[in-house]
Amino acid sequence: MDLGIFIPIGNNGWMMSETAPQYMPSFELNKTTAQLAEEAGFEFLLSMVKLRGFGGSTEFWDYNLESFTLMSALAAATNDIQLFASVALPTLPPAMVARMATTIDDVSDGRFGINIVTGWNQIEYSQQGLWPGDWYYEKRYDYGSEYVQVMQDLWSTGQSDFKGEYFEMDDCRMLPTPKEQRIPLVCAGQSDRGMEFCANYGDYQFVIGDDDMSGVREASANLQKHAEASGRKVGVYALYFVIGRDTDEEAEQTWQHYKDGADLDAIAFMTGQAGLDTSGATAETITNLKSAFNLNIGAITGSWQTCADKLDALGEIPGVDGVMCVFDDYPRATKEMGENIMPLMKSRPEK
Repeated sequence: MDLGIFIPIGNNGWMMSETAPQYMPSFELNKTTAQLAEEAGFEFLLSMVKLRGFGGSTEFWDYNLESFTLMSALAAATNDIQLFASVALPTLPPAMVARMATTIDDVSDGRFGINIVTGWNQIEYSQQGLWPGDWYYEKRYDYGSEYVQVMQDLWSTGQSDFKGEYFEMDDCRMLPTPKEQRIPLVCAGQSDRGMEFCANYGDYQFVIGDDDMSGVREASANLQKHAEASGRKVGVYALYFVIGRDTDEEAEQTWQHYKDGADLDAIAFMTGQAGLDTSGATAETITNLKSAFNLNIGAITGSWQTCADKLDALGEIPGVDGVMCVFDDYPRATKEMGENIMPLMKSRPEK
């Protein structure tokens, strides 16, 4: 089973909590995390795209680096690990993103991929005058399908004459092409339509983890149903907080301490934005967050052995190819996972 890290491109990582570690994003923090991850044997890193935060007492995600430029720098600072940057489709034309990806593919010697973010958080785009209109809620995956087809044309042949409802290419040229004439794509849409989109175009689908793993099991089965219809192989990467300590009790106490500090104002702002999605998909997926603190992501907590066992259990779910980990203190937790958890796992690939 593959292991990856959702690197801290935004302030405070993914913990909407006043009692969790508070820090700003920086290249040095992400470079340190990336190099520790590569040394430990992680398979991939992913950086999100976030253009406006959710405020609150923690100023959650009010501070963010830019995904593509960060990953290009990390490509030059690493040797083997796979790197995924995220693109928010309303902000950049597909031909430009295709060229950006090809450049980082060259920098990384073929280790680069893209996370496709169709975009649901209206204020991120309206603040720049880039929100397409409320029609986009219902049509964003149709838009995304054309977007990806343009990029795939350019990556495979260096030329596109694609004609669609949203994009029209007129002998669009892009040379050189990527090393393999393709760039791997990952997606994270949790709705049924989002799963269908990934089954048609993606290589991996990120699924938000849940504590008893039933949601991951259900989502993986749904993705495989769509993948069978599309005739493609698509794997699941489950997203989980990992809190490992010497004992189960110590890990649970740490996790509870973070939950007790939930930044409710930031959570309320985020859920309010989700409610603007007139298609209902985002609001349906992001549930009960006013009493949560972590975007409803499940947690793998416990001793080093307990964490290893839980990760192995995820690897036994049909269709699950890996886990993308979220940490509290990234450099420390990355090192500890490599030293204390990964050697105990039975599902890790042989190196």
